[in-house]
Amino acid sequence: MSETLVGTQPIDSSKRTWLIASGCAGAVGGVATAIPFVSTFQPSERAKAAGAAVEVDIAGLKPGEKVTVEWRGKPVWVVRRTPEQLAALGKVTDQLADPESKRKPDEFTPVYARNEGRSIKPEFFVAVGICTHLGCSPSDKFQTGAQPSLPDDWQGGFLCPCHGSTFDMAGRVFKNKPAPDNLEIPPHMYLSDSKLLIGEDKKA
Repeated sequence: MSETLVGTQPIDSSKRTWLIASGCAGAVGGVATAIPFVSTFQPSERAKAAGAAVEVDIAGLKPGEKVTVEWRGKPVWVVRRTPEQLAALGKVTDQLADPESKRKPDEFTPVYARNEGRSIKPEFFVAVGICTHLGCSPSDKFQTGAQPSLPDDWQGGFLCPCHGSTFDMAGRVFKNKPAPDNLEIPPHMYLSDSKLLIGEDKKA
């Protein structure tokens, strides 16, 4: 009878076979239980709907263009403003209901967006595209000048088609409009010059 020594205790070949088989079964069982455990770290569709962050590639976004992504079931706009659109922000201050975003700041405007452009980087404007009146989605009205439903000195912005609320290129609502507040600025941060993360702002 052949023997294998483990420490100082001899183990015959039949016991050795049993130990190897048990060890293999345990290893397979460990792998089987590990797979579902690891999979729990992947965000589910429910988690995404509940507010998982959304990464946006803004490298190809040209001045004057807008891209819309979905976050928490809401449309979120990313607008790359032109130098002219940025310059126009200061021209409409006296026409706005809340130019400095002091009304409900914790609800609609994060600390890092409490500036004239309501943004982290001046040229990029990020906002939830839902009117604060009754939840309609405003339309882009980036062209300046007289247009239907807009004043003759229009400097560019957004028009809600439902009840006529107007917002400038920083999502600030004009006076005497149905919308009570400026457009919401969602939590966001820049991962790089070309990557934007909507839904988190830990580094902001």
